[in-house]
Amino acid sequence: MASRSCTNLLGLVSGDLLDISQTPRTLPRVMTVPGIISDLDGHESSDGDTDAPALCDRKIIVANMLPLHAYRNTETAKWHFTWDEDSILLQLKDGLSPETEVIYVGSLKAEIDVCEQEEVAQRLLEDFNCVPTFLPRELQEKFYHGFCKQYLWPLFHYMLPMCPDHGDRFDRSIWQAYVSANKIFADKVMEVINPEDDYVWVQDYHLMVLPTFLRKRFYRAKLGFFLHSTFPSSEIYRTLPVREEMLRGLLNCDLIGFHTFDYARHFLSCCSRMLGLDYESKRGHIGLDYFGRTVYIKILPVGIHMGRLESVLNEPCTSVKVKEIQEQFHGKTLILGVDDMDIFKGINLKLLAVEQLLRQNPKFQGKLVLVQIINPARSSGKDVQEAKRETYSIAKRINEIFGSPIYEPIILIDRPVARFEKSAYYAVAECCLVNAVRDGMNLVPYKYIICRQGTHLLDEAVGIKEDTPHTSTLVVSEFVGCSPSLSGAIRVNPWDIDAVAEALNLGLTMPYYEKKMRHEKHYRYVSSHDLSYWARSFVQDLERACKDHYNNRCWGYGLGLGFRVVSLSPSFRKLGVDHIVSAYKRTSRRAIFLDYDGTVVPQTSINKSPSLEVVSILNAICNDPKNTVFIVSGRGKNSLGEWLAPCEMLGIAAEHGYFIRWNKTSEWELSTVATDLDWKEIVEPIMRSYTEATDGSSIEIKESALVWHHQDADPDFGSWQAMELINHLENVLANEPAVVKRGQQIVEVKPQGVSKGVVVEKVLSTIMNGGQPPDFLMCIGNDRSDEDMFESLSKPVSGPSQSRIPEIFACSVGQKPSKARYYLDDTTEVVKLLRGIAAAAAALSPKPRHGAQAQVSFESAI
Repeated sequence: MASRSCTNLLGLVSGDLLDISQTPRTLPRVMTVPGIISDLDGHESSDGDTDAPALCDRKIIVANMLPLHAYRNTETAKWHFTWDEDSILLQLKDGLSPETEVIYVGSLKAEIDVCEQEEVAQRLLEDFNCVPTFLPRELQEKFYHGFCKQYLWPLFHYMLPMCPDHGDRFDRSIWQAYVSANKIFADKVMEVINPEDDYVWVQDYHLMVLPTFLRKRFYRAKLGFFLHSTFPSSEIYRTLPVREEMLRGLLNCDLIGFHTFDYARHFLSCCSRMLGLDYESKRGHIGLDYFGRTVYIKILPVGIHMGRLESVLNEPCTSVKVKEIQEQFHGKTLILGVDDMDIFKGINLKLLAVEQLLRQNPKFQGKLVLVQIINPARSSGKDVQEAKRETYSIAKRINEIFGSPIYEPIILIDRPVARFEKSAYYAVAECCLVNAVRDGMNLVPYKYIICRQGTHLLDEAVGIKEDTPHTSTLVVSEFVGCSPSLSGAIRVNPWDIDAVAEALNLGLTMPYYEKKMRHEKHYRYVSSHDLSYWARSFVQDLERACKDHYNNRCWGYGLGLGFRVVSLSPSFRKLGVDHIVSAYKRTSRRAIFLDYDGTVVPQTSINKSPSLEVVSILNAICNDPKNTVFIVSGRGKNSLGEWLAPCEMLGIAAEHGYFIRWNKTSEWELSTVATDLDWKEIVEPIMRSYTEATDGSSIEIKESALVWHHQDADPDFGSWQAMELINHLENVLANEPAVVKRGQQIVEVKPQGVSKGVVVEKVLSTIMNGGQPPDFLMCIGNDRSDEDMFESLSKPVSGPSQSRIPEIFACSVGQKPSKARYYLDDTTEVVKLLRGIAAAAAALSPKPRHGAQAQVSFESAI
């Protein structure tokens, strides 16, 4: 393995590296300052604006458990380790490039004494490329069995802890254990990561806040996350007291993967409802804009390892077992179920469906057998024991009713079952029933299909002719993740016992050619979308999502688990007060354009009138005769005229420029480009119908426009209705002089040719025609409509020859992608900036300006 060594260990003092147990390994190149890579090994340092060449391709796979088996030799008392060949973490390596080095970070399935941990860590790193995380027993208990298995896992499977018997209540101590465990995992990753080159792939819900710790240490870390579980709807997820912390943990990744669109849709809905984030499809990829970073969402069902399963089928012991099962159930129709023992796998419902099938179809009595293989439970609790007792009780009753001394319709195999034995049952079963009430993915149907296809050696061993077609029958719950991928399966609602029984009857009596066609369709999908395809596809998308990491500038923002990274283009920077004041002082003719809501007045403010401080600042700037200052807003002229009445020399453009006045004493000028407003009679009834259908929405009627607001409506429903309204209005207004615009939780219809950008062009043109070309242009706004102003500000203005190029300051309020080159965080910073300009204006122009001297007629300019 090619790695970069540190020649100066002082770089390791930064961050939290002093507080953790170190992995005994030469560390790769590190970031000693977040966002900036150190130059400890003689290479040129990177400031983040250029791509650094990678020395090797490394993927760090982080999971709760390492893909290892651990056992202690009773004679030597030494620990021995072997690969867990069934672990998908190990198998996914086959989907990666042969040149890729994979490092695993996770816990062992055995408890190692503290005195042995360093030796074990050294051996695992050297022999297996694994970095173990040794969690204290009490922490492991609270983290895994407490928060993960007894609280988070049931909640993600739609089970609320309504009573102590069904899921544990939220306990702050087990949440703190979850966070502490995630921190330990993150610290281990930090020891081995080369943040400049390595990709980190975090697995499953056990480590949902780990990305926050890594992102806080390395701003440009390349992070992917895949959730192997379900993700609940927002109504369920929002009951989680730490819902935002966990959402932000995932959003600190670059790519988040889900098995199905449903899970991704639920996650996006939670981000929208709880964090106010919007998402959109970008060239076929779903993307969330999160503080300048695009977080991509990947929908990718996991597959099975074809080679591994086929090798098991070719083992002689599998052929022997297949023959034994065929002899044991000769003349019988075999249905197979393979499930873990937990309350969500629906084993009891499955047995009830088989009972109903036998009762309704006497032809199956004595001929149909359900073999239910029960895998060991992954967690303990009253619910698991209760489900097990119920399963055995139902099986016993069915066997007593429909069985005989030589026949049992229900056979429970509740013991460890070897891989070859399971494969043999898969190969023999006529039908496979997966009846889970909620399951993240469930690969049992995939394994069943491959085993039913068989191999040449297996067919030869059991006496099947080479050209014999293969068949399979699947009855699958609609609530498991694999269901959407198996279009040829009979989908059922597991709670509907009669429907499941009917589906079994349909599957067992289905014509041979139809079974063959369904099987072939499934086999084509499963064999082409295997585990290698899953791993390869995810890694390719992760690399694509991270390709621009070193093109942007990054800042850390927020405390604790609310931390996030702001990523902005190098040309997009914060506007400093000193910088703008300096430019203001060295210029002689200035034009200043300010949005109103969200710029000089807070967006969330109930009282929309400007504060006394804002009025004083605006007056100070307007009093300089070298300044032309305009408030450009979408609000009506009456409201703006009333609120800004104390500002006598302030220009106002209302309703996006439909009305313009240069100061308080001048008349309102009406835009000449849009005089036909007959389209309002068409739009208003349509908007009213959407208002009646959307609780929390309202209509704002302006003289020149109509606005539909949905900020108080359900977030998802309001957005859907807004999109539908836009499509509706665009169709009916196709031949009308009006445009439909989408804003922040609004849909606005206004005349063509009216925009804030046109206001800027007209005002600048007027100033230019007056013979005093401006050499200072400033525009500040926070809305989508303000982007028109930024764009117009950058256009060359026609007029008399200009001796110098004006200094332009287009500034967006809020750190987001914009056509502006500068940004300010919020209204407070805008007021601070204007206060600095006002002070400079007062110093340069001590004499107040009078309305008669400053009034300029808009008509004279035309």
